[in-house]
Amino acid sequence: MITKQDIVHRILGDKPSAPKDVGTAYAPANIALCKYWGKRNDELNLPVTSSLSVSLNQLGATTTVRAGGDKDQLVLNGCPLASSDPAAKRLFAFLELFRPIPDCHFAVESESTIPVAAGLASSASGFAALVMALDDLFQWRLSPRELSILARMGSGSAARSVASGFVEWQAGSRDDGMDSHAVPLPEHWEEFCLGILMISEKQKPESSRAAMKRTCETSLLYRMWPERVAHDMARLRAAIAGRDFEQLGQAAESNALAMHATMLDTWPPVLYWLPESVQAMQRVWALRKDGHAVYFTMDAGPNIKLLYLARNEPAIQAAFPELVPVRPFGTA
Repeated sequence: MITKQDIVHRILGDKPSAPKDVGTAYAPANIALCKYWGKRNDELNLPVTSSLSVSLNQLGATTTVRAGGDKDQLVLNGCPLASSDPAAKRLFAFLELFRPIPDCHFAVESESTIPVAAGLASSASGFAALVMALDDLFQWRLSPRELSILARMGSGSAARSVASGFVEWQAGSRDDGMDSHAVPLPEHWEEFCLGILMISEKQKPESSRAAMKRTCETSLLYRMWPERVAHDMARLRAAIAGRDFEQLGQAAESNALAMHATMLDTWPPVLYWLPESVQAMQRVWALRKDGHAVYFTMDAGPNIKLLYLARNEPAIQAAFPELVPVRPFGTA
């Protein structure tokens, strides 16, 4: 079986192993419009299907890495994490792949502008920023494709966070996963907006990784998921190329609901929604019935992300005063 370490050796080869003083990088979080749900290879985080996302621009993770000390260290948002913390254990296990010598340790400091483990792709931006910071630390000068492959092995959706804007994560077909990486789309849609409705900042009761695995193993509906993704990916690509917001919104919203339907069909069932999540969905549907072009998407968590155009933002914010607006292609 091909391992993560095999892929790291293949990519890094004879690249430099002597670090400079510090490496730093920023990576945006991303929200999938067509979801990643299900793996064909757990070891390499290879997906069953392709997916398509939009980055959150100014919302993400800034990570700094130094080599030295007698043990690995992680400081997250100014708070040192114990080595027994699940987030630290996951990160330290990933760092094992990159030690130039066995007793080389890393001090990692990460500042995230989004809640951790709340269904807002914090692990995507976190692992993407970590890989890019290691690239800066060791001066490997990896290509975007190579960075995406390495980030994917830390967290699947991190493959998309090494790029900005609309990004397609191509599933690929090779056993080694060297064709499974992110490809940015060329379209720059200035008016396209995304708004976050923070229902809960608490850590999810079950990780996406565990829920995904159980869905693949027990849901009969999941058998139709690859066909559904192929349909939705084609609609989304066409909508982005043609600036067809209605088609994009319909495809993204129905794709998210289809993903959650497979979770409800899982045994034991997986339900991330809270009552407030359902209330927000119903408010979106009521707004659309009144003629406002707004749609939603959801990842594996209770929080809702609204999709709309900039010209409609006043009406959307009036209906959702708690909305946190994001301009994926602008600075406002």
